Amino acid sequence: MLEIGMLWRDDSTKRTLEEKVLRAAAYYRDKYGRLPTICMVNTAALPAQIQVEQLTVCPSRTVLPQHFWIGVQQG
Repeated sequence: MLEIGMLWRDDSTKRTLEEKVLRAAAYYRDKYGRLPTICMVNTAALPAQIQVEQLTVCPSRTVLPQHFWIGVQQG
């Protein structure tokens, strides 16, 4: 589960979900110096968990649409 992370917003209609996740992951890596391992997105954008490269992407009802809660999985 993700307890602490970075909230990223991407409302582009031209990028795929995977592209948005990878952009958020690249920014996270540049800012914090480590790769994220998990990204939570709104269930409207993703009905089931997927893997995008090394990143686990999970649906969550608590994440607003167009937002990505990204960080390092705890435990």
